[in-house]
Amino acid sequence: MQSLDVVILAAGKGTRMHSARPKVLHALGGKPLLQHVVDTARKLGAGGIEVVIGHEAERIEQALAGQALHFVRQERQLGTGHAVLQALPGLNAQALALILYGDVPLVREATLREFLQLPDANSMAVLTCRVADPTGLGRIVRDDDGAICRIVEEKDASAAERGIEEINSGIMAVPVALLQRWLPRIEANNAQREYYLTDLVGLALADDCRVHTLCCEDEVEITGVNNRVQLAQLERRYQARRAEALMLAGVTLRDPARIDLRGELEAGVDTEIDVNVIVEGVVSLGDGVHIGPNCVLKNCRIGAGSRIDANCVVEDAQIGEACSIGPFARIRPGTVLEQAAKIGNFVEIKNAHVGHHSKVNHLSYVGDSELGSEVNIGAGTITCNYDGVNKARTIIGDKVFIGSNTALVAPVNVASGATVAAGSVITENVGQEQLAVARGRQRNIDGWKRPVKNKPTG
Repeated sequence: MQSLDVVILAAGKGTRMHSARPKVLHALGGKPLLQHVVDTARKLGAGGIEVVIGHEAERIEQALAGQALHFVRQERQLGTGHAVLQALPGLNAQALALILYGDVPLVREATLREFLQLPDANSMAVLTCRVADPTGLGRIVRDDDGAICRIVEEKDASAAERGIEEINSGIMAVPVALLQRWLPRIEANNAQREYYLTDLVGLALADDCRVHTLCCEDEVEITGVNNRVQLAQLERRYQARRAEALMLAGVTLRDPARIDLRGELEAGVDTEIDVNVIVEGVVSLGDGVHIGPNCVLKNCRIGAGSRIDANCVVEDAQIGEACSIGPFARIRPGTVLEQAAKIGNFVEIKNAHVGHHSKVNHLSYVGDSELGSEVNIGAGTITCNYDGVNKARTIIGDKVFIGSNTALVAPVNVASGATVAAGSVITENVGQEQLAVARGRQRNIDGWKRPVKNKPTG
């Protein structure tokens, strides 16, 4: 195959989205529609990617900054043919141009690779699809021999042509040399007074160039987004596609319709994911991991055999093998749990290293801390790591026992084997094997009378 350049059309306003955000920046699976198309173009090995933008052009450039894309402005939206004409100067004259759309995010790499095999130096290709409801879409008109003879937009179609079920996806592959010849010849002789890219078919046939077609089997691949209903429908189809891939790779999904993958998920065999789990960023799950319902996983690695119970949030953290978390726990950025560490219900861990077989079972906050191995943190314990300006660390050695309702005021060091009595406020270091008691002495006062409510006057 000759070298490939890609043109992505992304200049439209997206009026039917009823949004201040450009349509192509609305998210599907956690990333912009346009980003999906760019990523597919990269997988195809495109030498150059021209992105034609117009409405809110600066916002689109900012959203995709740093990706080696060439942005081209279409100041007036005069149709698809006019849009590609704007990108023409940036294309390699010896390349094949693939024309994609910023609001058609789910065309598969495999489909496009097959499609790109069709055209040669003297021919072009059009990706088509047969759909049950072609309303609003351009129809593929074929001659008696079954060859494509033209594409007619619905507003210009006759009643018979509107009954055609094969539609134009808009995706085309055309040698750049032919685009240079044909694009300037497109005229706006249609109901919309626009320069249609579809007119390339007629120009090609007039020049005795063949027009190939590939009929896409999956309508989702060529489905565009014009409103939020369509966006939601495409989101479900996208999630179903990814859920199926996970299950075929050995992951159990308790309900494939109730998982949201908004990032990249790598999961080992015999991993089990319950309902309503959200994955964001880059997440890695080892073999045999169990994720309970209603969890959020973001940019984290969870080791083999670990269990995340219901309603937990794990973000920017490293979880070792055979760990147990939750239910209702929050693991915040910078946290590292070593093997078989246990974090219980209503516990928050932030920027802390928790050693192997250590336990923070319930109702505690551990932040900016280092815990050794086999540490036990009692209920209601907090590390007081912030003085309103600066943060300090708490260091807890191996086999330390921290009694319930303890406040550890950082910076403080509790050495290995030490015990802290329940209800203590620890402000000084505790040595090895020491018992630290830091609480007021209890007094029981006889004859104590509870206050009573004053009677109303007047």
